[in-house]
Amino acid sequence: MRVIVEADGGSRGNPGPAGYGSVVLDAETREVLAERKDALGVTTNNVAEYQGLIAGLKAAAELGADAVEVRMDSKLVVEQMSGRWQVKHPAMQPLAREAKQLVAGFDSVEFEWIPRERNKHADRLANEAMDEQAGIAPKRVAAAEKPVSQPGWTGATGTPTRLILLRHGQTPLTVDRRYSGRGDIELTELGQRQAAAAAKRLGSMPEVAAVISSPLRRAVQTASAVGEALGLEVITEDGFTETDFGDWEGLSFAEAAERDPELHRKWLSDTSLTPPGGESFDAVHRRVRRSRDSLISRYGGATLVVVSHVTPIKSLLRMALDTGPSLLYRLHLDPASLSTAEFYPDGNASVRLVNDTSHLS
Repeated sequence: MRVIVEADGGSRGNPGPAGYGSVVLDAETREVLAERKDALGVTTNNVAEYQGLIAGLKAAAELGADAVEVRMDSKLVVEQMSGRWQVKHPAMQPLAREAKQLVAGFDSVEFEWIPRERNKHADRLANEAMDEQAGIAPKRVAAAEKPVSQPGWTGATGTPTRLILLRHGQTPLTVDRRYSGRGDIELTELGQRQAAAAAKRLGSMPEVAAVISSPLRRAVQTASAVGEALGLEVITEDGFTETDFGDWEGLSFAEAAERDPELHRKWLSDTSLTPPGGESFDAVHRRVRRSRDSLISRYGGATLVVVSHVTPIKSLLRMALDTGPSLLYRLHLDPASLSTAEFYPDGNASVRLVNDTSHLS
């Protein structure tokens, strides 16, 4: 017998009061063969999602299924169970082992990621479990009155790809307020402490699917601290490298203005202009957009940490806000600051956080 398992899990607070839901359907008729839901106390989204998968696989086994199609809106669980991503977070490892043991009991199991709006049945069960745990009475509605999922006030629909944008920690050039582009310098001691503080904050977010970094050393050092806290390897992406300031590299604002007064003055308001031997902000924007699109193609619907530099992070925020290049000159980003941008599959986007340094205090 071939069945479909749709599973979901969630927590209200992450970590917070959590629950899971799963439904087993006949693959031919889509008749509901079994439903499972339960509250889990206080835990994270990813733990709840794995528990939903395990419950669905157990129900399929009890029904005597020999072939299973698993459909979930958790990119992390689907990619890990498909063997494409490693399971490094300690909280996930025993759950992944249990799920794989259940998978081994079937003749075949296929995993497919689906958008959240196609996983409504399992999502409803998970929310019912969380409501019951919270003592919220179930809402009874007639079949014709069942609510239809509507977009939020922004109009965005679908599951967004969430980019947590982390600027690297302090470097010697940061201290002296000098142009720091392609020069491959290391973090200062304070910069290392800033990276550790950011890693401690992000390490409590097990829903992060990947840590992406500029290949420059100061970014990789910062990203490595985050990756270690999350149990994830750091993946470098050339497109998130800082602007090439060319001959202005290492110069202060005043020194660059003295060296090329007319060009420097115009460059401060014209993103198409290029420093001597360097790269324009427009060129940076184009390559950052290509890298963003590549991430969405690879990890659509997942949460990612992107460790980069001032200009690429501003470019990503500019894309999310759908604003002009003036943002580059008006937005300040501190070392080791956090910002968050979400990009939806329907083309909408939102910015939820900018230049947060609360973890450094």
